[in-house]
Amino acid sequence: MLSVARLCSKNLTRQLITNVSLTTQRNFCNVVKKPISLTGLLKCPITSIGQISGCLRKSGTLALNYSSAVNKKTNKIVGSWLLVCSGMVFVAVALGGVTRLTESGLSMVTWRLLGEKMPVSDGQWIEEFEKYKQYPEYKIMNKEMTLEEFKRIWWMEYAHRMWGRLIGIVYGVPALYFWYNGMLKKGMKMRVLILGSLIGAQGLMGWYMVKSGLEDRFQGPNDVPRVSQYRLAAHLGLALTLYTGFLYNALGYLIPSKQLPLDWFNKENINHELLNGLVRFKRMIYCTKGLVLLTALSGAFVAGLDAGLIYNSFPLMADKFIPDDILAFSPMLRNFTENPTTVQFDHRILGISTLTLITLMAWKSRGLALPGRGSRAMATLLCAGYFQVVLGITTLISYVPVHLAATHQSGSMLVLGAATWLCHELKYIRKIPK
Repeated sequence: MLSVARLCSKNLTRQLITNVSLTTQRNFCNVVKKPISLTGLLKCPITSIGQISGCLRKSGTLALNYSSAVNKKTNKIVGSWLLVCSGMVFVAVALGGVTRLTESGLSMVTWRLLGEKMPVSDGQWIEEFEKYKQYPEYKIMNKEMTLEEFKRIWWMEYAHRMWGRLIGIVYGVPALYFWYNGMLKKGMKMRVLILGSLIGAQGLMGWYMVKSGLEDRFQGPNDVPRVSQYRLAAHLGLALTLYTGFLYNALGYLIPSKQLPLDWFNKENINHELLNGLVRFKRMIYCTKGLVLLTALSGAFVAGLDAGLIYNSFPLMADKFIPDDILAFSPMLRNFTENPTTVQFDHRILGISTLTLITLMAWKSRGLALPGRGSRAMATLLCAGYFQVVLGITTLISYVPVHLAATHQSGSMLVLGAATWLCHELKYIRKIPK
């Protein structure tokens, strides 16, 4: 009896699970056929100790029940819902990129929570066009615009806004149903609330960003009406956070991470060199994911300042590695967010640094036995990284055509998605407590 008690106390950190379906675990052990409590476990016959210990040696957890078909079906439904939401955010970012590239974002000068009224008659279109004429973009850049040209940019912005509202519906309605019917895993309810709050914040941030381009602050002879690059980066940052949040949780439901089959009772038999290598590799993954996110945000500053329309050569910028006007603004820190030359230079350096780190990780992973689908995720990340850099260079030297620039922005989502997948596969890699 005492030996069993000691056995359980040593593995409290390994989750002694009772009456719970372990769909996120892949090491199942049929110790007993009926759920038992901790008290019942201590009353097990001595002949069961070997079976219990054998199970614990495999995964560090005691699985008392097989997951039921009902729970597997539920996980598939919830995971598919999250994956759809992630895909919809991906499309929203692509639509936002096209809206920005076609300079359509300032065509709608009002915002309503439940959606703007769509013009249907010629009179309503003229009224909408007259509203647009009151703002700087028309007065400075589009004085020759016709009603038909206005309709085209209006529809682009309208599609982007309505797609965002559709994301809210596709997310919110099923979330309430899953919550009410107890279909969410432990800890998922808090994430559902956070993701829902981020969706609402994203809509508000979108209008806050558009307002910056409607303000009467473009007085200089070279001023171009555009949204604030700071608000544009915040808007994109929220979208990327939503995208990775949906994707990571969807993977948790659809393709759960695999644990390493370590013998926690005989730590001296564990290959510490291999495990420490995996721990270091996991740290590199998270650093890479952060660098991918930072590079994408720097791309928002490039888009916000139209910095891709200058120095359309690679790798040199006006036949120099470091252009002369890289620190032309004063004070110096302004250059990193307001000087188009510096912003483009930073984006180049971040992109090359990210690709270098991804390549180093791919080389390092060859000597490691990555758990689960880790090798596939690493290969996907490597291919996506090289594709994105080649596409970025092509976009720059082609003077930023809309189709290439929009694909380049979507490519950043692919790289971030691959990094998120790899982080998910290494979820259970951690140091062994001493």
